[in-house]
Amino acid sequence: MTKRWKQRPPGSTWGDWGDDDELGRINLLTPEKVLQGVHEVEAGISFCLSLPLDYPGGTALNQRRRPPVVAPTEDMKGNPGTFYNVHMSEMDEGGPRFIDVWADDVVTLSLQYSTQWDALAHVGAEFDADGDGVEEAVYYNGYRAGVDLVGPKPDAAGDGGQHLSFAHHLGLEHMAFTGVQGRGVLIDLAHHLGHDWRGVDLTTLKEIMGADHVVVEPGDMLLLHTGFATEVLKWNRQPDPVKIHAMCTYLDAKDESLLQWISDSQISALVADNYAVEGMTGRDRDVSRHSLLPIHHLCLFRLGVPLGEMWYLHELATWLREHNRSRFLLTAPPLRMPGVVGSPLTPVATV
Repeated sequence: MTKRWKQRPPGSTWGDWGDDDELGRINLLTPEKVLQGVHEVEAGISFCLSLPLDYPGGTALNQRRRPPVVAPTEDMKGNPGTFYNVHMSEMDEGGPRFIDVWADDVVTLSLQYSTQWDALAHVGAEFDADGDGVEEAVYYNGYRAGVDLVGPKPDAAGDGGQHLSFAHHLGLEHMAFTGVQGRGVLIDLAHHLGHDWRGVDLTTLKEIMGADHVVVEPGDMLLLHTGFATEVLKWNRQPDPVKIHAMCTYLDAKDESLLQWISDSQISALVADNYAVEGMTGRDRDVSRHSLLPIHHLCLFRLGVPLGEMWYLHELATWLREHNRSRFLLTAPPLRMPGVVGSPLTPVATV
């Protein structure tokens, strides 16, 4: 029995790393796993695995997530939006003594707009963690909505304002502190399946892994190259609002055997260059009580496996194929920003 739950979801990892664990399977990135990643470095070549963070452009992919806005900070006299190409001699009231010219800026950024990590705090579920027959809104390892993850509330003064949301637990700062470094393994779906919009079940996934001699072991970070981010980059921040929702491959979350494989594989992280790893396929005709996004539910809520989305894998996938390889050293910490449920990042693969 842990401090926050009396029963855990079937097949989950809740409590496996302690009552207060906030990392999930990132715990599998042990020193031995880091060394396995280091041993994959043979050529000393590094690849940036991030899109420019102002891609895909616009709000066609998600109306709630807007492109970043960059602006100068205020100057030292409090004038907003002016501290750019500032001649310090003009700021010195005692006379033009300084030769420096300075610039500072600030960005307003939707943390899950582009290349990102989803935190374990991104998706929870209604689940009877107390064992009393009543479902509560809980997240990984039993952390509670409204207690451990506090959403916006009306201002106490009654003026209609909002207090800020904050993840007191399961925020990405804990993952960032580990360094998120270890062995990455890439499966090149795009090479075998092209850019058609289709789900990939376990049978197809294993066929591709067999053809390319890909082996996934416990603690590996698994990356899926679908070609989605490559197509997004071609649009130069002006994505086709229809095609962007129906192109390239995705994991078929309706395949129960695939979900079981993800669980059994003991991967430490699951990453794709597409929008959600699994398919956003439109209206759900299943009338039973279930998850909207089964892989998000499995990974973030049950297993504690962070999800990476919209990574850019084109050059890495090309190099690996040319050299008959699938493994590399992956370094991918999110921003060490306390209390966030998603974060942009610039992951680096070294081969």
